[in-house]
Amino acid sequence: MPAPDARVPDYAPEGHPPQPRPKVGVLLANLGTPDGTDYWSMRRYLNEFLSDRRVIDYPRWKWQPLLQTVILGKRPFTSGANYRTIWNEELNESPLMTITRAQTDALRKVLAEEWGDQVMVEFAMRYGNPSTPATVQRMVAAGCDRIVFFALYPQYAGPTTATANDKFFRALMDLKRQPASRTVAPYFDRPDYIDALAASVERTLGGRIPQRLVASFHGMPRRYLLEGDPYHCQCQKTARLLAERLGWPEGTIDTTFQSVFGPEEWLRPYTVEHVAELAREGVTDIAVISPAFSADCIETLEEINGEIRHAFEDAGGQQFTYVPCLNDDPEHIAMMARIVAENVGGWL
Repeated sequence: MPAPDARVPDYAPEGHPPQPRPKVGVLLANLGTPDGTDYWSMRRYLNEFLSDRRVIDYPRWKWQPLLQTVILGKRPFTSGANYRTIWNEELNESPLMTITRAQTDALRKVLAEEWGDQVMVEFAMRYGNPSTPATVQRMVAAGCDRIVFFALYPQYAGPTTATANDKFFRALMDLKRQPASRTVAPYFDRPDYIDALAASVERTLGGRIPQRLVASFHGMPRRYLLEGDPYHCQCQKTARLLAERLGWPEGTIDTTFQSVFGPEEWLRPYTVEHVAELAREGVTDIAVISPAFSADCIETLEEINGEIRHAFEDAGGQQFTYVPCLNDDPEHIAMMARIVAENVGGWL
């Protein structure tokens, strides 16, 4: 079925099929989400995620037998149980899906005020649905002959930004007519991103300064840093700039890493161990923020506000405040719109 604005080009011969009016596409991309919390939905999602060589780069002959038997035999049950504690029952979807859709809707509205229907804004997931290939095909069919691919990761990492870009590029390989494309650069040190983070901290805490603010970033094997991945350095800079922007006393903000998986040494300190150690040292009031996540998800709503909170409280901590991700906060959406505007230069 042709797009609603499809028409036959002026230069086309008789009988030429209608073509949609050319437009610029903006495709937001996030990590992904299972379709449900049942065993098979979780297994499909985890299989796709943990089979990604950007995420787990062990040799396939060594990794796949372990993944397909031991890990995928057990982990879908525990992951499903964790997801059920945060699941959006009303819409029957994960919070990441709900929030990413809200971000997309809000950004679409802002960009429409500037460019009308010249821009099409959609979102896709690296793992699960809506899939990147299906969304790219739909956007091209609607007339997008230029696409800005916007992976929603402030700090670049191979297992996040790079694999999202890989999926987008592979989607282009299946098209007869490829759109021109641009990818968004990491924005870990943008002043408007740092301002949005600081505003979220100040808003959540109501002007109160806790004994410690823990900036908890998603972890990765330390080996990746030694092999050239810039993620660790970008995380450190984000935390430093946030500390400078808040203007709090020196030593108030700590940088840690969460979501450790497997036997390897990961980037340290580990958040769950660090908050417990703070409590044992007599720190009773902390706040935790997750600057690497653009939207609240299982790692923030269940891991930080569950496992990590409990580790702090069990070790003697008294006041634990979780600072939500930027989500669809207007300041965050305005920043995203500015990034898009910079990346469509010469296209609109």
